[in-house]
Amino acid sequence: MIYSPHGRDLLTLFEQRFEAENPDVDLRYLDMGSQDALDRVRSERANPQADVWFGGPSSLFLRAADDSLLAPYRPTWADHVDPRGRGDGDLYFAVYETPGVISYNNAALRHPDSVADGRRVAPADWDDVLDPSWRDDILIRDPIASGTMRAIFGMIIQRGLRQTGDTAAGFAWLRRLDANTKEYVLNPSLMDQMIIRQEGLVSLWDLPDILIEQSKGSPMGYVLPPSGAPVIEDAVALVRGSPNPDVARRFVEWIGTTEAQLLAARAVYRLPARLDLPADSIPAWLRDVRAHMVVETMDWRLLSEQGSAWMQWWDRHVRNKGRR
Repeated sequence: MIYSPHGRDLLTLFEQRFEAENPDVDLRYLDMGSQDALDRVRSERANPQADVWFGGPSSLFLRAADDSLLAPYRPTWADHVDPRGRGDGDLYFAVYETPGVISYNNAALRHPDSVADGRRVAPADWDDVLDPSWRDDILIRDPIASGTMRAIFGMIIQRGLRQTGDTAAGFAWLRRLDANTKEYVLNPSLMDQMIIRQEGLVSLWDLPDILIEQSKGSPMGYVLPPSGAPVIEDAVALVRGSPNPDVARRFVEWIGTTEAQLLAARAVYRLPARLDLPADSIPAWLRDVRAHMVVETMDWRLLSEQGSAWMQWWDRHVRNKGRR
């Protein structure tokens, strides 16, 4: 049993491929937000139901490690991941890198670097989404359950901390975003469909989800913010006390193989965390993203320690209050 925020496209693909290669295994998954995955693993501590937690930012895996919710395991591919993607004590390892981006409906808006054609220009960087002209055009995935949104909001708060020494600047920025936000959407699929139907035009979300929608013919575009973006070290870990630890280790070993990493890149637009993949095997879109992606400096330990308190404060004092 796998708990994962990676969505049905990747999870169904991996279920079918892993079971084909391991006919003795019945792989099942629950698709949920990464914060929900942490909360569920914590609530099941006395009687674990999941074997693997697959996907989410290192800030959440740090909290799980601190709470003794994870079991150590060092896969054979671990040394091919950047050291920042390796959890202390071999408790978790990055499988993918997931950048936060600005997404938009490209039937209604054009990329900031494209030739003028009568469409409005999509926001070129994070601060541009605060312009009052975007009021009621922005949809945001509910950040309470989403590790991606916690990373993006955490980036904004950490920028304010570096500039002023206080969180007030970051929350002021989020209050201005709230003023432009039409709705906080419960799940990514619903948010995608609302943008496709132009019930909103702009969002802040993760790159793979947008690329998957593009591959289906959906009118979705994205901007890699030139000022920097949080790049989540999307990790995997064994759940401590899981009912099927041997098969769980087999799955963790499999998802980090060269074959599985390239399968995820080609089929579902994941950015592999492995640094040793053959350059001639990497798809063109991935080379382009890596050439243009500016990685924001993030203190993931600080986000792990303070993220829940920040989100609780945001929920009480910012959500739906930006226009007051």
